[in-house]
Amino acid sequence: MTETNPDVAPTPESFDLDCETLIIGAGAGGLVAALAAHEAGQSVLVIEADPVPQGSTALSAGLIPAAGTTAQAEAGIEDTAALFAADIQAKANNENEQALVDRLADASGPVIDWLTDTFELPFSVVANFDYPGHSRRRMHGLPTRSGAELIDRLRATCETAGVDIICERRAYRLYLENDQVSGVAVMRPDGGVETIGCDKLVLACNGFGGNRELVHQFMPEIENGVWFGHDGNRGEALLWGQEIGADLQHLNAYQGHGNVAHPHGILITWAVIMEGGVQVNCEGRRFWDETRGYSEAAQAVLSQPGGEAYAIFDGRIAEVARQFEDFKQAEAAGAIKTSETLEGLADEFGLPRGPFLQTMGDIPTDGQDAFGRKFNGKRLEAPFLGVRVTGALFHTQGGLRTGESGRVFRADGSLFPNLYACGGAACGVSGSGDSGYLSGNGLLSAVVLGKLAGEAPMR
Repeated sequence: MTETNPDVAPTPESFDLDCETLIIGAGAGGLVAALAAHEAGQSVLVIEADPVPQGSTALSAGLIPAAGTTAQAEAGIEDTAALFAADIQAKANNENEQALVDRLADASGPVIDWLTDTFELPFSVVANFDYPGHSRRRMHGLPTRSGAELIDRLRATCETAGVDIICERRAYRLYLENDQVSGVAVMRPDGGVETIGCDKLVLACNGFGGNRELVHQFMPEIENGVWFGHDGNRGEALLWGQEIGADLQHLNAYQGHGNVAHPHGILITWAVIMEGGVQVNCEGRRFWDETRGYSEAAQAVLSQPGGEAYAIFDGRIAEVARQFEDFKQAEAAGAIKTSETLEGLADEFGLPRGPFLQTMGDIPTDGQDAFGRKFNGKRLEAPFLGVRVTGALFHTQGGLRTGESGRVFRADGSLFPNLYACGGAACGVSGSGDSGYLSGNGLLSAVVLGKLAGEAPMR
């Protein structure tokens, strides 16, 4: 497919085809938007640059935080949207717009119940460990706890509903007339161009983590981290937004992760840490409070010698982690090392025995350590397991500022009449930098804003 720079142009005399709601991007946000628009009686077309819908969703654990769901009630978990909103703001140091936080938290439970009840997606709550920053267990996932299953189920659901998804079409031109979006131009794999007119446009084309120039410009502190997102995240929404005068917020915000198996490139669930595991560097020493969050872990790990660390846990924790497909893949790939002794585990990774054994011995059974981390009384026991990890950039969190229905704001505070954004194309609720990211914020913004944008009336 020929590369072209995103641009904006006046409406052409005619379009090759027309639809009522056009959605750019077939990730979780775009497909949820498509289902909502279809249910609202709109004619819907989804265009996707890849041969098959995958995107950043497929690379994630596929977990969506939501409060007050049926699944939580069945698991005996009491939760409210107000508690969820408070957790989001606490993690982001109150840097988010409260109205958007409240809207996402309020709508999160109904969206999960809608996907479950209407489309029979079998969501359940991850109920056997806590995610940092969440005061309740509210992470919802499908049986394999994988983003690949989530995107495949959403795609199949759209196909069953009769929603048209056209792949291998990358949108590169936005047509705009008097602040009203009229359509887009897309590039085919053979270099041919098609124009598509629409009454409503939903930008679900994710963020700009795959655009190294933009990453260098807005978040240079993570530019040397492994890019763990989808290479198709090139920032079209951001670049269009800059050209049309959209309000752009928190462009320095992103989700990192400090527990990616290296060099295997497989995500290791943060459950290995939250259940009592630790990270040590190549000198065999711990270097921070690991429970602060996996997003800020990226910089913490990258700051260590060689930009690497080792996640250390035990057999009990591994049993919890095996509910995640990624962890089982890491075991199959040989990324996870096992030993009956800590000395043996040190030798597996070439760690100096003395400092490593002292580090592990200094971990309190209960109470707080020198880094301020609180332990739960469960000391690591044989068999001991570990994995070499590095820090990574997963996806950007800043983008187009949206209202409560996902409609895009202009820089002057007014709203575009028919332009919407969700997921990585929209500014999320992670504040600025990396530390404001609360687990699941990416998919929260994708599915909730996607639902709201999809069902919004055409103008």
